[in-house]
Amino acid sequence: MACRHSYINMRKKIAIVAGGDQSELAVSLRSAAGIFSFIDKEKYDLHIVTIVGTEWTVEHDGEKLPIDKNDFSFTTPSGDKYTFDFAYITIHGVPGEDGKLQGYFDLIRLPYSCCGVLAAALTFNKFFCNHYLNGFGIPIAKSIVLNKGEKVDEETIVSQLGLPLFVKPNGGGSSYGTSKVKEATQLTQAVNAALVEGDQVIIESFMNGTEITCGVYKTKEKSVVFPITEVVSKNEFFDTDAKYNGAVEEITPARLSAEITQKVQELTSKIYDLIGAKGIIRVDYIITEGDQINLLEVNTTPGMTATSFIPQQVRAAGLDIKDVMSDIIENEFDVMFSRLIHSYEVRVVMSDIIENELNK
Repeated sequence: MACRHSYINMRKKIAIVAGGDQSELAVSLRSAAGIFSFIDKEKYDLHIVTIVGTEWTVEHDGEKLPIDKNDFSFTTPSGDKYTFDFAYITIHGVPGEDGKLQGYFDLIRLPYSCCGVLAAALTFNKFFCNHYLNGFGIPIAKSIVLNKGEKVDEETIVSQLGLPLFVKPNGGGSSYGTSKVKEATQLTQAVNAALVEGDQVIIESFMNGTEITCGVYKTKEKSVVFPITEVVSKNEFFDTDAKYNGAVEEITPARLSAEITQKVQELTSKIYDLIGAKGIIRVDYIITEGDQINLLEVNTTPGMTATSFIPQQVRAAGLDIKDVMSDIIENEFDVMFSRLIHSYEVRVVMSDIIENELNK
């Protein structure tokens, strides 16, 4: 049974894939450095691959070398070809969070860490994802979508959603291009700021409450839902400055009752299954009056710096981040082997059927 990978009695070759085509490039590179520090280097041979537009490069022995896009390999200066066994995607935004890169890896049959094409494409579109999950009874904010070039009817939007409201890029993260609008006259400017990050804008009604976030990962053997983090921004909202410049208090575990904690963790696990997730995801919520748990958004490639939410939650759970990374990587190899064995068995059965028909 032919396979592009060799796994037995050798260190597997892991590409940590960072970069991207949006404002989150710098965040992605920081996540890549975090993941590089987390993964067990005795088990895995690690390289950081950077993708920016059509420029795909790898860091190898202090040099930047081009990636061969035909098979995601590279050739060393001495002429040796290096082929990866696995890709750990940590691009926040296009093309690593919207399904494009996942589709490429599927085509070349390279296992990877995060959601597949469908789940990635769904969750990258905040409006579609939230309304899909709302169909399963999960509360969300009232929202509308504007496409680039559409007229901003301030009066109609405010009458539908009220004030204040939030304006965000419909695809994107880290709060780039996100504004809290308190007056109707600020709306057009906020929409234009969001359109810098993409061609579509989501405008959401304001929900007053406690913002929280919860991570989860699953393998064939287990489901691990992490402790919840409470997010207390020192700014007007949890904006880019709060996220990356320390203007926030992050409390793990969150100051929630045992009952609400259980409900949030169960909902996070349910959302994981509803979107068909893989690897680690993080789900953001806001708890409003009456202890209602409202979905904010789903993050399928969450930040992975040393101070990001997921590493915090792993530590709070008493787990070793190195073991979590190994769980995710090894699970994908197990899944791939199962598919290969199934494919081989199907081919054997089909071959027997064809041979029997020919011998009649």
